[in-house]
Amino acid sequence: MLLRSLILFFSALLVTVLGHAAEFPKEAPEGIGPKHGWWWYEKEPEKKEEKRETEKAPNPAPSLSSHSPAELWNMHPDEFQALLMSIQKQAVRAPTIENVKEYYAIQDIARRKALAFANVAALVVQKYPELSLEGDFPNALPGKAAKVRQQTAEVSQKIDQSKGDFALLYFYSPTCHFCAEQNEILGYFLEKYRGWQIRKIDISRNAELAEEFKVWAVPFLMLIHKNSKDFMPVSIGVVALTDMEERLYRGIRVLGKEITPEEFSMYEFQRGGGFDPSEPLRVKEGSR
Repeated sequence: MLLRSLILFFSALLVTVLGHAAEFPKEAPEGIGPKHGWWWYEKEPEKKEEKRETEKAPNPAPSLSSHSPAELWNMHPDEFQALLMSIQKQAVRAPTIENVKEYYAIQDIARRKALAFANVAALVVQKYPELSLEGDFPNALPGKAAKVRQQTAEVSQKIDQSKGDFALLYFYSPTCHFCAEQNEILGYFLEKYRGWQIRKIDISRNAELAEEFKVWAVPFLMLIHKNSKDFMPVSIGVVALTDMEERLYRGIRVLGKEITPEEFSMYEFQRGGGFDPSEPLRVKEGSR
């Protein structure tokens, strides 16, 4: 009985020891590592390099003391503007007396430089009258009045001479209150330019024709050339008689191929003068 009890005790002790021994990991034999790495088709983890932030040296504050007066006066405009802007930003960022004083100092240089240019420009225009616009655009009141009379006469003459080759399409609607005002203005036009043809088109009855000319609102005036399919809008909405005449004058000259698009705002009496954009090209071609 005692022997049987001893056997059971040692058996239980052995089982307990073996159970605790299984809890400890088995060490790999010497020389044999774990199944990792290149041999087992596994890439080694890359070592991440720690990025060190380089400290940027602060930009030096702009100052006029680093430039002599002669350097500032003869500085390239782009470089001078960049310096002026940097000094202005410095004054706004830190509005100390010294910073704001430097800003006004460089502004004074810029003002004097602009004054020098304006003075030389005035001398050049007086010395070389061909570069001046005073002959085409007078400053004196009598000269301005004469210029207006010349423009008005040319516009009226061109419109009156063109009544045989051009006509107006007037799109309107009986329910349009603005059209009633435009009707009265067209009456003044016909009294002044007798013989001009104006065809009135009610868009409520001629929707297809309105769509062909892309009329989407009334009153609408369209200038047409009788000898071609060309046309040009004159106005949309109520237009005064003087504005109507100016637009007709320019439209007639464009559709009649008397002027190029570059000469659209030019009057004929201005041809060859300072308001003629093509004059330098003609002078250059004539000098060859």
